[in-house]
Amino acid sequence: MYAVIVTGGKQYKVSEGDTIFIEKLEAEEGSSVTFDKVLIAGEGEDVKVGAPAIDGATVEGKVIKNGRAKKIYVFKMKRKKNERKKKGHRQPYTKVEITKINA
Repeated sequence: MYAVIVTGGKQYKVSEGDTIFIEKLEAEEGSSVTFDKVLIAGEGEDVKVGAPAIDGATVEGKVIKNGRAKKIYVFKMKRKKNERKKKGHRQPYTKVEITKINA
């Protein structure tokens, strides 16, 4: 069984046992989270499609880790003007393991 959920402004296709990296949630490590915006859920011929979300469908997960991704560098430059700007950014994330899909 799979489901398509919405969190952090993005859509993720998940199955039970999957591990996903999503936008940071305000949840402790080891706690459980519930995603109630489920767009599609089912398997094979038996697929439910919401308009826009399925009423009463939820996906449960367990927070494994809160962390920050690798640093990326943003470099801006204006030629002939001796103007250069270098910034670093690390995006925070939450690592979640999907435990149950209730469709």
